[in-house]
Amino acid sequence: MNLPEDFEQYTSQLMGEERFQAFKDGLSQPTPVSIRLNPNKANGFVCPKESKNISWCKEGFYLAKRPNFTFDPFLHTGLYYVQEASSMFLSTVLQQTVDSEPRMMLDLCAAPGGKSTLALSTLPKGSLLVTNEPVRPRAQILSENIQKWGNPNVIVTNNYPREYKKAGVQFDIILCDVPCSGEGMFRKDENAIAEWNRQKVDKCSQLQREIISDIWPCLKEGGILIYSTCTFNTKENEENVAWIAQHFEASFISINTDGFEGITGSLLDGFNEPVYRFIPGITKGEGLFMAVLRKKGTEEMSKPLKQKKHKLSITGELDWLVPSKEFVGIETESLIYAIPKYWSDVYLQFKDFLHIIHAGICYGKRKGKDIIPEQSLALSTFLNRRAFVEIELPYQQAIDYLRTEAISLPADTPKGIILVTFHGIPLGFVKNIGNRANNLYPKEWKIKSTYIPDYETIFSFA
Repeated sequence: MNLPEDFEQYTSQLMGEERFQAFKDGLSQPTPVSIRLNPNKANGFVCPKESKNISWCKEGFYLAKRPNFTFDPFLHTGLYYVQEASSMFLSTVLQQTVDSEPRMMLDLCAAPGGKSTLALSTLPKGSLLVTNEPVRPRAQILSENIQKWGNPNVIVTNNYPREYKKAGVQFDIILCDVPCSGEGMFRKDENAIAEWNRQKVDKCSQLQREIISDIWPCLKEGGILIYSTCTFNTKENEENVAWIAQHFEASFISINTDGFEGITGSLLDGFNEPVYRFIPGITKGEGLFMAVLRKKGTEEMSKPLKQKKHKLSITGELDWLVPSKEFVGIETESLIYAIPKYWSDVYLQFKDFLHIIHAGICYGKRKGKDIIPEQSLALSTFLNRRAFVEIELPYQQAIDYLRTEAISLPADTPKGIILVTFHGIPLGFVKNIGNRANNLYPKEWKIKSTYIPDYETIFSFA
């Protein structure tokens, strides 16, 4: 791998000769393949025997080889997420810094959704995650991955940090996985190497400070800021978090990493605060920097969300959810969203100031007197499966379904909405009209490749 001369000169001086050589050797090795299981969906499913657990995330696993994930139906149902191993360190950070009370968390620069889905699986029960992506096409990808994960305690927005500042909303935890010069992606993305230069590093460093300045008022007193990048230089890392601590009078939080191999601390001379670096060749993963800071104020985070009474509802009951009484139906144009009652007031506050592209569960679409269930409902962990007739699909038909192609149902299948499954896991809905079944899988989510695999899934079955 040919690295920029300026990068080699700077980084070798930063890391030291021995560590830098290990880093270069690591870049020449294949990228580790890792996934993270969905604890609310993957019960009874077993990863291949040759997989190994990721020590800083109990749901994370290294795979011995990279399968063709696109053709694994379980990926599309949200049973697991393909995520770079170093990024899963967020699991340890949240477990060690967040108590058992429900909290409000913001993932500010969240696409494609790896850290957000991890947070949804790690935050205390009853918490609310707001996950945001400023770039519209990336925000749609984020929304898709969030819906596949199936946890309804989430709002997806498409806003810039300054718009959050104007809205005046506040959070207990803010994750800023800020845009960076991408040095940690050199092994995965050749364009990251071609686009790297010192001017880009300086520009990113300044942008990162602007982002933090915009979002800092949205962090409650005593709240936690998690700052991360996928880069190695100190300008975007140690120097920036030192600036945050000094400029905003924040304090660093130490994370216990005992038993986690290869995590490196500060590389900046004279800076000895707790920070966490993942370096290819030293840790088994891609490049990551993370630091955790607490905003000046009370030691305890703010009081948790409290349930309030609401009058908002749609005509009829949310019978396709269990338990339906925990949700309130809110209709936006022709779409009906099922919002958990205890944070529906937060949703209404956000709706006035922010661009929401998904919230809770997208329950259904009104069509005349009927309501057609949405894909978000099929993948929700609150789906009332007794409300639908289920038809199990074999592998090839499951792939056809995910391509939005027509599928054949047994002759005795009743007319109406049918839930199709693969190994008992919901794939989505079809509408059986007798002579054919209309595929209701979202066209924007479909598998576009025309390759026809024999069979592809990472799981064995317990």
